[in-house]
Amino acid sequence: MLGPIFTIALYTVLEALRNRIAWVLGGLAVGAVALGGFVGQLALTESAALQAALLAALLRVCCVLLVAGFVATSVVREAADKGQELLLALAIPRAAYVLGKLAGFGLVALLPALLFGVMALMLAPAAWCAAWAVSLWCELWIVAAFCLLCVLTLGQVMAALAATLAFYLLARAIGSLQAMAQDAAQLPRMAIDALAAVLPHLDQFTRSEWLVYGGAQLAPLLAQSAIYVTLLGAAALFDFYRKDL
Repeated sequence: MLGPIFTIALYTVLEALRNRIAWVLGGLAVGAVALGGFVGQLALTESAALQAALLAALLRVCCVLLVAGFVATSVVREAADKGQELLLALAIPRAAYVLGKLAGFGLVALLPALLFGVMALMLAPAAWCAAWAVSLWCELWIVAAFCLLCVLTLGQVMAALAATLAFYLLARAIGSLQAMAQDAAQLPRMAIDALAAVLPHLDQFTRSEWLVYGGAQLAPLLAQSAIYVTLLGAAALFDFYRKDL
């Protein structure tokens, strides 16, 4: 089954490149450099640190929206063009299709992580940039896996994007919500703790201060990424198998 998974993953990356995702990333890079230069001119002190923090936050959000948008539109377009049915009519198990897509979207998520990790070398040491880029890749792959689950289940671009955006915002803010709920009543506090137990803690990923002060701890993030990508892939697979295609 590895052959079909590799082929589907490869064609997913080729589809991204044919959709000019490299041009979009290039445009983002140019815009980020221009914005960073402008902010650097405004800062009186620690201009490099301010540029690094601002660009890290801005590029992270742009990458999340870009990857989620590509995942949702790619799967829906393939289903509308009957490409999905054509693939499944071949001697390819549904698991190969889902796992191939998951691997392909993971490779697509690697493109912005590599590009913006290299860009960050202008503002921070190489080790800090490498940790930031690895964390960004993990974060984007979790978002891509959740969006794949949503689009296979819902079958609509807008619904899948809205659910993915809600998931991302909640996972990003869950640490702050837990801190704010410390003095709340028992029931809301238990509800937020229960939510935090099932969500990935994306607030610990790709932190802007890593490019300013360093200190990234990648091992817990890699473990979280492996767990959530596996779980989300398994959920997408379960939903895909129960569909009548």
